[in-house]
Amino acid sequence: MPEINLKSIEVPDPGCKGCKDLLDFDFTFAFQPIVDIEQRTIYAYEALVRGPNKEGAAEILTKVNDTNRYRFDQECRIRSIFLAQRLGITSRISINFLPNAVYQPELCIRTTIAAAEAAGFPLEQIIFEVTEGEQIIEPEKLLSIFRYYRNRGFSTAIDDFGAGYAGLTLLTNFQPHLIKIDIHLVRDIDTNPVKQAVVKGILLSTQMLGIQVIAEGIETAAEARWFKSNGVHLMQGFYFAHPGFESLPTISHWDFD
Repeated sequence: MPEINLKSIEVPDPGCKGCKDLLDFDFTFAFQPIVDIEQRTIYAYEALVRGPNKEGAAEILTKVNDTNRYRFDQECRIRSIFLAQRLGITSRISINFLPNAVYQPELCIRTTIAAAEAAGFPLEQIIFEVTEGEQIIEPEKLLSIFRYYRNRGFSTAIDDFGAGYAGLTLLTNFQPHLIKIDIHLVRDIDTNPVKQAVVKGILLSTQMLGIQVIAEGIETAAEARWFKSNGVHLMQGFYFAHPGFESLPTISHWDFD
């Protein structure tokens, strides 16, 4: 995928030098669907960082440091939006963001809005998600970013919920639109009563708070059946589709009853 120059998108200067510096490495995205098993539709596609030669996200993220994280975060948004438009995605897209790379939410979001407008991609179809395990230098800053994004019409999500240290405490301070239950809680949940108890507690809390739940990392029909029987209809994982490198994969399974 060719280099996308931030300067080609006309937005007010955010006042952040790091956003202007060019990256010394290239990257692109793979897209993995989040399915709605009740509607049998694609709810969203998550944009997953990949190297230009299909290198995994971990390899690319090792190149992100304090000097280039601002530019990297901005280009993640731009590249994923333009690639989604190029692939003809009409559902939502979910973009992972680095809260420690957000200079000021009201300034940094301008580039995202400009990219979406240039690509003709509706703002209301963009989800910003952050992993619960992300080390947050300033927790209050994350909350202010989430609140600002929500007020601007974007959806918000917490990834890997149950894997970090915040857990349900995080939900007392902010209620995102979505949480994604961590893969370690999902794995073999159909046969693990301890995981079932923990996840049922999460589901009860989210139901009372009006938060939608995504079960991520689904790999078997049995795992999918357990979540369906417990009221979860948004799912993601290899059972449904592997990520498509700069492409939209075909759904492997819709039925698992």
